[in-house]
Amino acid sequence: MASLSREDRRRRRHARVRRRVNGTPERPRLAVFRSNRHIVAQIINDTAGRTLVAASTVEPELRSGRTGTVEGAQAVGRLIANRALAAGVRRVVFDRGGFQYHGRVAALAEAAREAGLEF
Repeated sequence: MASLSREDRRRRRHARVRRRVNGTPERPRLAVFRSNRHIVAQIINDTAGRTLVAASTVEPELRSGRTGTVEGAQAVGRLIANRALAAGVRRVVFDRGGFQYHGRVAALAEAAREAGLEF
């Protein structure tokens, strides 16, 4: 049996996390995806299968400067929290997407908490 790629290992970890973490209308899921260059956050109602709000370093207002940094992740965290609060979402469950809660993923989560999201 061949060893699994890094991406396959992350997908397995994410599947384990997703067995427990599920977004409901009352507490949607804040899902994070991190690539080498960008970070993406979505707030998802899994019951309806809908993305309520999203934010990413790919967006024009966040694209200036370096996007694959802790500062970029903090900007995305603040933006997703502001958009969520505007959409009437205050409480979420955090889905780290199989990534370690460290660095950019942790920075996004902390910035979202500071901006008013509860999780």
